[in-house]
Amino acid sequence: MEQTLFDKIWNDHQVAELDDGSFLVYIDRVFLHERTGSVALSSLAESGRAVRNPAQVFGTVDHIIDTTPGRSDRTRMPGGEAFVRAMRELSRQAGIRFIDIHDRRQGISHLVSAEQGIALPGLTLVCPDSHTCTLGALGTLAWGIGSSECEHAMATETLRLKKPGQMQVRCDGELPAGVTAKDLALHLIGRHSAAGGRGFAIEFCGSTVERLPLAGRATLCNMAVEFSAFTALVAPDEKTLAYVEQRPLAPAGDQLASARQYWERLHTDPGARFDLQLTIDAADVAPTVTWGTSPQHAVAVDGRVPDPRHIADEQERRTTELAMAYMDLAPGTAVRDLAIDGAFIGSCTNSRLPDLRAAAAVLDGNRVADGITAICVPGSSAIKREAEAEGLDEVFRAAGFEWRESGCSLCFYAGGEGFPTGARVISSTNRNFEGRQGRGVRTHLASPATVAASAIAGRIADCRETTARP
Repeated sequence: MEQTLFDKIWNDHQVAELDDGSFLVYIDRVFLHERTGSVALSSLAESGRAVRNPAQVFGTVDHIIDTTPGRSDRTRMPGGEAFVRAMRELSRQAGIRFIDIHDRRQGISHLVSAEQGIALPGLTLVCPDSHTCTLGALGTLAWGIGSSECEHAMATETLRLKKPGQMQVRCDGELPAGVTAKDLALHLIGRHSAAGGRGFAIEFCGSTVERLPLAGRATLCNMAVEFSAFTALVAPDEKTLAYVEQRPLAPAGDQLASARQYWERLHTDPGARFDLQLTIDAADVAPTVTWGTSPQHAVAVDGRVPDPRHIADEQERRTTELAMAYMDLAPGTAVRDLAIDGAFIGSCTNSRLPDLRAAAAVLDGNRVADGITAICVPGSSAIKREAEAEGLDEVFRAAGFEWRESGCSLCFYAGGEGFPTGARVISSTNRNFEGRQGRGVRTHLASPATVAASAIAGRIADCRETTARP
């Protein structure tokens, strides 16, 4: 029988079908971070249970740790140091593999999982973070869970799940100049709404996706949760296998040959059926930004804020009005006319080396506009070192950006650091909810190149119109 990529991985991990129609699924890897991982480990210990297979559980510090140079255990969140220290001690007691603050491998959970080979094609991986689906870019079946589910996964190596429906999102053609995977993701959500993927595991495919670097595929899969999907996948290809074979925890020797045989069959069979299929023409995608408080409030960079009077659905109209009030916008406002106070490049969505290169190409020879707070936070310590080896840090600093240590940082205010109240910010992150980057902060989502161009202009700008100065 023809199977989808999701079917193949699911069936390989299905332990049992239960009476209520749910399934018991085997979990290969669990990844923890200090904000919720310490809670899960503590609760598990207090219940008298142990981690069943410590070698398959990993942890790091990323969510609330300070990203300013010279950092230690300190955080911007009151009492946050206790989470860091608890994570360190509980990891030691449980015998799991922990990557601490000054470890060369430290970084945002999902980036570390990929860099170290913790995530591999065909594995299942869970983490108490909603953007765990990022790792679907490698063909890993990965999704975010809660702390109690995390305890169950560590204690039993299984989770109880309802099998989601399956959606195929096909994009064909070549993306226009200046258009990236982030623009494609926002275009998808803007067209089909933030609830468009609810209840589905998504497979991204098509010639456009095949052309994307792994970093771009990671951005697509990362944003699937903003589409309300359960998870997202991209079938592994030679690009994927060349990457994963070089990872520290990848199989080696005869095991690698066997693993490669398995990885090469991880694709959707011709004729396999999906519950829903969506198609996108790459030529229709432009540099895209959000104007409101949901990723679905997305328009091309030369677009305008909508007029609620033209929205027939009452609930959507009211939601639009509320978003406009929070963002302090009037109907018909040109997005490119919006002056900004801050610019942020980072997060598990857009902080990989190709993201930093794209932003640096725009910044090179230019300066951030007066009065703009501009910050760049590489996604991992490894990426930071690679960027510095290429001199990208010098480009960012010369342009007026702060160059930080790796971590989640200003992606979300829960870490304790935010932009000033009422600031308008353009950000390469994944969420623009009210207060996401600080109390009253108005966040516009965009690609790293668009963020860089906007920082230079002092307003939301089209990256295709910003060139390096001699």
